[in-house]
Formats: sequence, C-alpha cells, structure tokens
Amino acid sequence: MKEEGKAECGAQPLFEDPDFPSEDRSLFCDSSTPIAGLQGDITWRRPQEICQSPALFPDNINLGHAKQGLLGDCWFLCACTFLLKNEHLLNKVLPPDQPQWSDSRYRGSFRFCFWQQGHWTEVTIDDRLPCINSTLCFSRCHSPTAFWVALLEKAYAKLHGAYERLWAGQVSEALVDLTGGLAERWSFGDFGSDEEQITEQDSDQVRRRRLDLNLLYPVKDQCAISCSTHSSPGGASELGQYHALTIMEWLDVKTVSGSKVLLLRIRNPWGRCCWGGAWIGSGAGWSSVDSVSASDLQSRVAEGEFWLDETEFLSQFDDVTVGYPISDEGHLKSIYSGNLLIHNHQLVGRWIKGHSAGGSRNSSSYGSNPKFWLKVCERGEVLVSLLQHRKQRNTGKYAQTPLEDSKNTKHQHYQAIALHMWKVEKKRFNLSRMLNKPPCASTHCHAYEREVVLHGELLPGYYLLIPSTYQPGAEARFLIRVFSSSSTSLSGLKSPAPSLPLTTDGEWETSYFRGSWVEGRTAGGSRNFLSHWQNPCFPFTVCDESAVTSGVNVRITLHQSRPDTDLHPIGFHIYKFPEGVSEQTVPRDKDPAASCVPHCYTQDVSLACCLSPGAYTVVPSTYQPDCSANFTLSLARRIHRKVVKSQERLGRAIQEVSHISVMQS
Repeated sequence: MKEEGKAECGAQPLFEDPDFPSEDRSLFCDSSTPIAGLQGDITWRRPQEICQSPALFPDNINLGHAKQGLLGDCWFLCACTFLLKNEHLLNKVLPPDQPQWSDSRYRGSFRFCFWQQGHWTEVTIDDRLPCINSTLCFSRCHSPTAFWVALLEKAYAKLHGAYERLWAGQVSEALVDLTGGLAERWSFGDFGSDEEQITEQDSDQVRRRRLDLNLLYPVKDQCAISCSTHSSPGGASELGQYHALTIMEWLDVKTVSGSKVLLLRIRNPWGRCCWGGAWIGSGAGWSSVDSVSASDLQSRVAEGEFWLDETEFLSQFDDVTVGYPISDEGHLKSIYSGNLLIHNHQLVGRWIKGHSAGGSRNSSSYGSNPKFWLKVCERGEVLVSLLQHRKQRNTGKYAQTPLEDSKNTKHQHYQAIALHMWKVEKKRFNLSRMLNKPPCASTHCHAYEREVVLHGELLPGYYLLIPSTYQPGAEARFLIRVFSSSSTSLSGLKSPAPSLPLTTDGEWETSYFRGSWVEGRTAGGSRNFLSHWQNPCFPFTVCDESAVTSGVNVRITLHQSRPDTDLHPIGFHIYKFPEGVSEQTVPRDKDPAASCVPHCYTQDVSLACCLSPGAYTVVPSTYQPDCSANFTLSLARRIHRKVVKSQERLGRAIQEVSHISVMQS
C-alpha cells in the first residue's frame, strides 16, 4: 500500500483522518475476501489527483448512479440508488453546502450521517480514496468526475472499521442505515431454509408471506425496491451468488393482442447488462408490443440496465427488499396502504442471561423476556419493528461487527428473533394465562435477521409486546420502534425482579431498594475516582453455607430511572467486610468480591454470583462522578429452607435500614 494525496490547499495542509488512515488497516480486517489480493497495489489519491475538475455530482444526474468496483458491496450500492431519487434523504446523509474542490474553503474533508440504533451518527472522512494505477478501485459514479458514491462508501467503511467489512450484506440493512426508516425482505416462494429460520410449535406459526407486487401499487413510484439472487440463475448466468440489483421501475404494458404484460427495468450495479432474456436489445418480447411503446421503453434503458417480464423475474430471482417511502417531513409511508405514519416512538431494551433472556414461546421462561405496553388511542395502521444490535466486535471508534451475509457467518452476528403481541383488556392481568392464548399478531418464526417487522390494523386499547430470541439465555441489545397512522404511546413494563429458578434445596428471598445519585453528595462515580465511596451502600448478609458448593446464590439487578435517550453508564461492586466491622469502615482500597462492570449505557445491569457466607455491601455507581439519577436495586438471595423464617426477619430489617439511609443521604 502506497500513500499519496499529500496536497495542500494554499498555505494550509489538507485534512488527514487519524481514525481512518490511508493504510492497510483501513482496507482489510482479516484478509478473508478476494480484495486481500490487492495488498501492496493500492495507492490513496484525492479526487483532484484523479481528474481535472472533480465534483460531488455530475450535471447529468443519470451519470451519478453507482458503479461497483472490486469490492463486493452491491447491497450497499442498491440502497445508494434510493438516495439519488430522494433529495431530502440524500441531504440528510450528505449535508449540503460542504466546500468542494473548487471552493476556497475546501480543506480535504467531508461529513456524512448514518442512522445507527435509533440515532443519526456523524462520520467525517478525508477525501483520499483507494486507487490502482490512479483509478478508483472500489465503487464510483458512472461519471468519472463525480465522487459522491466513492466518498459515501469510504464513510460507511469507516463506520464499520474497514472496507473489507462491507463485503456481502443485506440491502435492507443499508436502506435503514441511510434513511432511518424500515425495510422488509419478501420471498418469491417458501421463505428460507432450516438454517435461516427456526420453526416454533406455536399456534400462530405460518410461513413468511410470498411477494405480491400488486400490494406495492399505492407506493410503487416512491419506495425502494431491489431484487437478489442466491444462486446462478439460467438467464443471469454472469451474476453468480448473492448478487443484488435495483428495480428502477415496473409497469403494465399493453400488448398488440390486447392483453397486458408486467415489465420491470432492472439496474445492475456492475454497470453492464448481465441478462439474456426476451426483452434485451431487439429480443422477441418486443414484437408483442406496439412499436411506439417499445421504442419509448427501450429509450429509458441506461448503462447497466435491462427489461424483463414478470415470469422471467419470478423464475430468476429469489427475493425482493422493499424500503418504505419517507416524506419530506420525515414521516414513514406504509407500503401496504400508502398511509402516512405520522406518529412514532422507540425504546431500547436488552436480553440478559439469567434475567430477561427467556427464549421462545417453546420455553417455560418465555414470560421473563422484556415487555412493552403499546397503547392505541384510536383505530389505525400500526407497524412495530424489533431491531437487534450486532454482536459487538470493536475494532475502532465506530466499528462494531461486519455485515457479512454468508450462511457460514450470519448466525455469528445475529440472534434468531421474533416479536409477539397480545391485546389486553386492562393493564392488570394474569401473565401466565395471557401467554397461553394465541397472540393477536406476530412476526411468526424466529429469524436470523437484524430487524423483523409486525404490521396490523389495530383497534383502540392496550397491547402487550414481547420481543424474544429463540434460545433462552441468548444475550443482545435491541430497539423497539412503533410507527402508526393514529395516536399511540409506547412504554416499558417494569419487571420488579429477575426471574429466579425454583430449586429443590432452598428458596429465594428478594429485597428492593430505591436510591439516588446526587451531584456533589452521593454521585461518587466508579472505582477510578477517590469519591467512589460517596455512592449509596446497601448492606446484606449471606448465611447459606450449602450454596457455596451448589452454584449461584445471589442475583443483583441495578435499574436507572432515566430516559432511554439520556442514559448514564452504570455498574456496581460487591465488597465483603470482616465480622464486627461496619461497611463505613471498609478499607477504601479493598478489592471487591464481585463486580458488574464495565459500566454500560443501559437501563438495567445484572450479576449472578456465588458468595461465601458473611457480611457484604453493594455499591452502585455511574462511571463518571456527579451524574445525577434515581435508581432501583433488586437483591435476590438463595436461602436454605431451615433458616428461611429467621432470614426473612433479618432481610426486612436490612431493607428498612438501607432504604432510610439512602433516602436521607
């Protein structure tokens, strides 16, 4: 790898991004893809070193479409096509009025924004681009002087840690990242295989819907539609496996016999035609259409585009991805009805092993999954999405996990997830009885997808939403989003305590404590700070000696009472102190007996551990000092049956003392 692009603008050097440098580590992550063979051949050049008059966009916007290079990111480029058709969405991703190469304010940097887990994230890059022999080696525009695609691709690669992480992925994920909206993937036949979808023995279990293009007529000119092939179809023999293309338009065309044929115009991000069907060039299909219509349709075909009919389309491609339209005001538009969904809400959640990762409805622990109230104020169309975070794999400031989509790696990055919904007549109800009834709506089978979407026309009332993974104990963070045509509200259903297993040799006692971190008084921060011991302390005792040899005997959950959009990183430590010594005199440099760290930006953190008999204190904290918040601490201890009654009395006394000390501090 050779670095160039050391140009200066006047007397000032151009920006060089230290977080995503012009080095191999910005190109490759594990050298597992074909671009690994390019090591040593790539140079980095700025656009003004590639052509004489660079610009973000060409004068002819049709030449601004993406053309795929040596990187296998066709899925991302299909989503980019949607941006080019929607200026208000493009301006969100690429803020306008940034100084370009002919501007005296130009300093060699560009800003982009991507939607990530509920919020827009800004990514700044320098404009040094990977080249081979002074030519862009990855994606570019059809116009050799336009660079918006190459720069956007670089910013997306920075977001994920390296260019190589963009090799193979899902169009639906890129559409959501670029719009903040929703996207659904529809199959042409029975969806998925045993590897991709897990069947539950649920009464509501059905196959995912088959594609019906007629459903999309209300929004066919506004939504993003792409198609993909998972094998080498006969007509598209050049495509190979896992290739995505964009559907530019589709329409019914009247034939000379008076019947109609559905034609679709497809764009291949490779920038060349890869089809040999009846509607290519002067193919036989055009003879069935009058010459004026045929000439008009053929004139619409740009480089890399081709027409095919519905029969060819359904036989040669495996599925389509549909991105929801978004209005200029930022409202989602339903692909089912064309209605504007002007109300929206979102809440974060988390499946935690031993606490809230209850698994599917096949599991007896299903009821311990996180729960949400959806209140529908008047009848209307409602969409609920469950979006899981990728399993963390930090390799940089922005990077998390690659967007690979091969059958060998997909399950490494996502849990199999589903979302079920029950209508509840009143907010007080018997959960076990409710869960034995069929849900009123669901996403059906658990799927290894980043996001699943539930759709329905709902009557006024309360609805219980339960997101779940298929396997009990599978951990992940997630985001619940609700879009509706009528007024709705979304809130979390607070679980008072972890779901505890019933054991044959003991019982569990649970105590609840409320406290607060107050700036300058009881918000001492983590152990990194001398003020750590200013945090509230909660003493407790462990008396069950048999628990030491029989597994977990203490479970603690800390819940902070702050909005999901303004969380503090929280955690806690458990300290043991000698007999006859109060928690106030515990040595301040003493190591904890157990810890729930690192501090996490989440509503709840939990720890299950085995503690030997003795006296302990729990010290919950935010990471930084002086971060104010109220919190609740639940402490569950396993107690041997022979000492249950005496421990109940002691537990109540401890609860009362601790509660008073915290509220007075």
